[in-house]
Amino acid sequence: MTQADITVGRRQSAAAGRRKFQSQEMAIFAIAAALAVLFAFMLPGFATINNMLTLARSVSVLGVLSLAMALVVIGRGLDLSLIASMAAGAATVMALQGAGYAFPLAILAGLAVAMAIGLVNGWIIAFIEVPALFTTLAMSLLVFGVARFAFKSVLVYPPADAHAFLFLGQGKLFGVPMPIIVFAVLAVAMHLFLSRTTPGRFTYARGDNPEAARLTGVDVRRDIIISYMLAAGLSLLAGLVSASATASMNLQIITGTMIFDVVLVVVLGGVSLVGGRGSVLSVLAGALLIGVLLNGLTIMNVNNQMQDIVRGLVLLGAIILDNRLHPRDEETARQGD
Repeated sequence: MTQADITVGRRQSAAAGRRKFQSQEMAIFAIAAALAVLFAFMLPGFATINNMLTLARSVSVLGVLSLAMALVVIGRGLDLSLIASMAAGAATVMALQGAGYAFPLAILAGLAVAMAIGLVNGWIIAFIEVPALFTTLAMSLLVFGVARFAFKSVLVYPPADAHAFLFLGQGKLFGVPMPIIVFAVLAVAMHLFLSRTTPGRFTYARGDNPEAARLTGVDVRRDIIISYMLAAGLSLLAGLVSASATASMNLQIITGTMIFDVVLVVVLGGVSLVGGRGSVLSVLAGALLIGVLLNGLTIMNVNNQMQDIVRGLVLLGAIILDNRLHPRDEETARQGD
């Protein structure tokens, strides 16, 4: 077999891979649309404007976190500490505002906390080569313990006069709720980063084949650290929107099930756990389906336990589907696991 044949084969394989996840995205969009139509006919109040705005707001926070997770997963990683970065960073911002610090300074401090978590995660994964699953899980538990000690409580509130902060979750711009605007802006920015920038293309290359990326001159370790720091920064923005919407942050969310919703959105939308595949459109598809599903279950007064069962079954199915569509290639599974 000649080198030209090998090149053609690789191009055909890459094209087939793109068609697979793009068809998965379209299938998820179609399922979400069908489910929305079904709920509109079956559930009084589902198709109202107020409920649609509620659904969009809930999807916005989950969507921003899923953008962060997608960035890491495309590069063949995983970050189970995103909720910890979100909660600790947002709590820092609120606590500093309560102590009298200006909002911009509080934001910078919260960003420093979140990105420090991402920096440590990335360094351990890249240089010590501890698997991302264990590194980020341990980091999540560590951050939860440190945060409880630092804030002396699991509940942190902003001061009553933190109007700029509260606007992020409760305000509107041209009649559109700010959480939706924040998600839309970040989704566009993430799309441009992944598709139009050199670091974005390196992320796909690293996820597809880390060893080949390294041999072509990509600084894989540096890029791993950067991706985890960027993901942590995005999680802070999700935390600011969430905390300002409710005017509080409950640190117990770190040990809750929200991280599994994030993984569910990413995998269900078509971002492969083996790396190198997926897009912002994948996140939008997964977030829409999960948002419609959970919103419908809530209107039907389905209790939290049953909702957890449904989410668990859907996540298990999504992982099996991902494994079938994107089988793991052990020859390239060396770095970034």
